[in-house]
Parts: sequence; C-alpha cells; structure tokens
Amino acid sequence: MTGLIHLSDFRPNRHRVTFNRAELQEILNLYSRRVSRGEWRDYAIDMGNGVAMFSIFRSSFELPLYSIVKRASGRQTDYVLMSGRQKLRQERSLAELLAYLDARALSLVK
Repeated sequence: MTGLIHLSDFRPNRHRVTFNRAELQEILNLYSRRVSRGEWRDYAIDMGNGVAMFSIFRSSFELPLYSIVKRASGRQTDYVLMSGRQKLRQERSLAELLAYLDARALSLVK
C-alpha cells in the first residue's frame, strides 16, 4: 500500500548553467584590474538551473554593484549585465559585454 515516491521523477529536468574556464578567466581578468585600482573588493558566483551569475561588490556589506548573468535557453546563450534590478546590457558574446562594462566604468571615473 505504501510506496516510496522520488520527487526527482516529477521535477522538470533542467540543465544546470555554469561558467566555463575561459569565461571565468575573462571575467576575472577584468575583476583583477578593478581590484588593483581599488574600485571593486569582492565577488560571488551563483550557479543554478538555467542561470549562472557573477556578482561584483564594492564592499562585502553592500548589494552587488554589477552582476554578469549567463542564461542558456535552448541552444543559444545570452549574457546580461545587471545593476541592481536594472538590465544595463544584453549580448550574445561575453567579450562584448565585458568591453561595455569596462568602458562604462572608465566613463564614470573621468
């Protein structure tokens, strides 16, 4: 009468999105330049179903200054730059998104 029910049988099988080694290298190159200038101080990486996020903090006690979000939908991958809840930019290429972030921060400093 009683049977064991596995919840994994009823949950949708979602693909886990992660940053690959080359993507992390690109992001960390920009991050390390900004840390050396004293602009950024901390980061966090969150990976889950459908989304991977690299969040950049000015201080460990604040909300993220920027978040680089990798979203996989079907066969295509999109990269989104967020500041709080505001979407600043969406690109198909991580390099283009990081170039925009680098130029944006330089224009804020000038």
